[in-house]
Amino acid sequence: MPRVRHTEPVTDPLTAAFYDRPVLEVAVDLLGATVTHGEVTVRLTEVEAYAGVGDPGSHAFRGQTPRTAVMFGPPGGLYVYFTYGMHWCANLVCGPQGQASAVLLRAGEVVAGELAARARRGMACPPRDLARGPARLASTLGLSRDQNGLRTTDPGCPVQVRAAAQPVGPARLRTGARVGVSGPGGDGTAYPWRFWVDGEATVSPYRPGKPRRSMRA
Repeated sequence: MPRVRHTEPVTDPLTAAFYDRPVLEVAVDLLGATVTHGEVTVRLTEVEAYAGVGDPGSHAFRGQTPRTAVMFGPPGGLYVYFTYGMHWCANLVCGPQGQASAVLLRAGEVVAGELAARARRGMACPPRDLARGPARLASTLGLSRDQNGLRTTDPGCPVQVRAAAQPVGPARLRTGARVGVSGPGGDGTAYPWRFWVDGEATVSPYRPGKPRRSMRA
């Protein structure tokens, strides 16, 4: 049977003004925020920042394409992309329109709708693994091509993102190299743009990038 979880405090939905800021600020402030789609809510414990056209690890580094058009749109947009021929990953667009910055939602804890999450991920899946990694998180929330381009700041959007009930303090904030990013964008000294909450079991393991591996958002 699913575990009984404490009810997350209901906070305000995040507005366009929240996202219309530098990507590194938005990424940190998304830790502890909740993402809801249908019955499932995930509290974010790990994210990665991508600075668009100025970031060699970003899909948008070489400019706008049909695939990345959402990244160049308004802040608060949902960019969902397909990778490795089998997985979806979700990002929230931030910064001024046209800059193509985005935050990859890497991992989180399911805090509501565990039965629905298990229906997607498997009834035997350990609770910590339901949304531990960006593909698992997107699967657990039921995010795919159909949600790409949604504006999460619009009233009535089926994907809701709400502010963290309590900001993550410096004592629990950790940073490091982005997972699976090769080349200059994977340099953890120049781009220590993976952020996570220390002590959270749902944080995904670090893996360095490999040559010819596709870039993230």
